[in-house]
Amino acid sequence: MNAYLDFEKPVAQLDQRIAELRAAAVGDEVDIAAELKRLEQKSADLLASTYASLTPWQKTQVARHPQRPHFRDFVDFAFEDFTPLGGDRYYGEDEAIMGGFARLDGRRVMLIGHEKGNDTESRIRHNFGMGKPEGYRKAIRLMELAGRFGLPVVTLVDTSGAFPGVEAEERGQAEAIARSTEACLALPVPMVATIVGEGGSGGAVALASAERVLMFEHAVYSVISPEGCASILWRTAEKAPDAAEAMKVTAQHLKRLKVIDRIIKEPVGGAHRDPSAAAASLAKALSEELKSLDGLSPKALQKMREERFLQIGTT
Repeated sequence: MNAYLDFEKPVAQLDQRIAELRAAAVGDEVDIAAELKRLEQKSADLLASTYASLTPWQKTQVARHPQRPHFRDFVDFAFEDFTPLGGDRYYGEDEAIMGGFARLDGRRVMLIGHEKGNDTESRIRHNFGMGKPEGYRKAIRLMELAGRFGLPVVTLVDTSGAFPGVEAEERGQAEAIARSTEACLALPVPMVATIVGEGGSGGAVALASAERVLMFEHAVYSVISPEGCASILWRTAEKAPDAAEAMKVTAQHLKRLKVIDRIIKEPVGGAHRDPSAAAASLAKALSEELKSLDGLSPKALQKMREERFLQIGTT
């Protein structure tokens, strides 16, 4: 059952009417096929027009949708032979950041990403995708492993930000994020990062400092959450829609600002309405980007990363 967002209420009302009509027609000899077809088409058209003109705040809501596919979903739909690798070899395991060997369209890769979970139990276990120092140190270990074996690195970014708890700060959160960012920039192998949901703050940058940064059509990427920004500037989170607009958090804004390189189309109504189709689009885009990076030397790849970050915001 799809969970409708606030701005989808007209679509929800139409879909409820369709469901009621189907239920009322059970065992009835009255032919309602034509009416059902008309209402279904009206619902599809309304959904398409709604998603064609989303505001930055509405896109933020879509990026956070509880049914939006996460790391494990993309592993199941887009990758093969995933072999998870755990632990940072310093402190312990962090399930907010997952990674391991995988195959993408027959190509061996090192796959790393945030996992938010899809129900209460798994969200708690994965800490809602908010990585701790040991998670970022695990990512560093896996990136170094990829470098030694000559495997390209693929990252799937989906976090509201790194975990801000006292224990994380005690274990060196800021240093771990900085080291992870440094590891991305120094990689001797190709790296392609994709913002698949939320790309929040340094917790996202630590896995997204690649030579190619992709982003789903309705994902968001920002230095702080709209609510956090609104609380700082206006002393109230109610101004979050204004903050989202001002921060240019959408893929369309960020493509123009050269923060990202490519936008991946989502199924009509968002990735949560058809996760397998979203994963297929992701796999196709990743394969094309990795193919375009084949044969480049470590120095050329590192230079590409340097230049793409220096060009951010230029016209």
